[in-house]
Amino acid sequence: MASAALPNDYDMRIRGAWQGRVAGCMLGKAVERFSMQAGQPALATYLQDVDALPLRDYIPFEPAKAPELILRDCCRNQFDTSSPDDDINYSVLALMLLETFGHDLTTEAVARAWLKHLPLASTYTAERAAYKTLLANGREWFPEGSDLGFDINECSDNPYNTWIGAQIRADLYGWVSPNAPAQAARLATVDAQLSHRGEGIFGAVVIAVMGAVIAGGGAITDAITTALEFIPEDSDCAEVIALATSLSSSAAGGETIRAQYQALNVVHTVNNLGLVVWSLSRNPDDFSAAIGDVVAEGLDTDCNGATVGALWALQGKPIPEHWLTPWQGVVGVSLAGQARLSIEGLAERTLAVTRALGAQAAPKMS
Repeated sequence: MASAALPNDYDMRIRGAWQGRVAGCMLGKAVERFSMQAGQPALATYLQDVDALPLRDYIPFEPAKAPELILRDCCRNQFDTSSPDDDINYSVLALMLLETFGHDLTTEAVARAWLKHLPLASTYTAERAAYKTLLANGREWFPEGSDLGFDINECSDNPYNTWIGAQIRADLYGWVSPNAPAQAARLATVDAQLSHRGEGIFGAVVIAVMGAVIAGGGAITDAITTALEFIPEDSDCAEVIALATSLSSSAAGGETIRAQYQALNVVHTVNNLGLVVWSLSRNPDDFSAAIGDVVAEGLDTDCNGATVGALWALQGKPIPEHWLTPWQGVVGVSLAGQARLSIEGLAERTLAVTRALGAQAAPKMS
């Protein structure tokens, strides 16, 4: 793409996006398994019991009250670095892919990166199914550059291809595409289609396009409107976005969305996307409320906290220090050969990718 004028505070926006993504992920990670297995009412009861509602800080851990499924290492005053999580792994992996391939990114390149850098045990649902298909059917030397040996579309032929996995992999493609939503949508699709189809890809596109608009200086409302232009108007993702925005003034909006889509799995794309859009629309000026409200609504809490945290911070507004001080800018990952990264290093690398994409001619769309 031709380089577009960037907001004067673009550097700060990118740094904030990484910070917001990690902070939101850590907030939700503490109760991820509990929320999924026990349900949102049980989550709300625990938060109420430990005086954590409305949720505006990391979740307290009180041994006498905490259910077994709550992850103590992600609770308030229990950590000094962020814990590894698949949401963060995928953002770092997307950064690595763009550093290597830029606009020439292919789905095959994403597959090779998974095999070389992403531990199988750090994948879930659609990603694990796609990974297993790669291992079962791919040629021995595919990771080193040989042909795959089968149709890569077989990887997305799995029972989870409309679940949330692709949506959590899409953020960075928007961050590095300020004012270039078509670029963000294309890169997110290239990645998403390895494991997902239909609504699974649409959710990824929405998050990437929203990031591109916000990173370029657009408002959250503008980002939502633009994102709708890149997905079918009769899609379930478009439907839930309309519902979520109509509920932006309602404190019970999250409950309404969950009730409307109660037949969906707790890690489906559509219901979780609805919560993300609702919380961002409702809390454009309050980071704590944005991530706190979306996590308190349950479903896939770490994914939604991470996505909301990043998109909110891309606005260039400051994140309250109590979300940042506990983990000291140290980002845990579980990628091959990597364990801890720094926010400063990730931000610098992301800025370099943005500049490189801006200077490189994008492929012509057919």
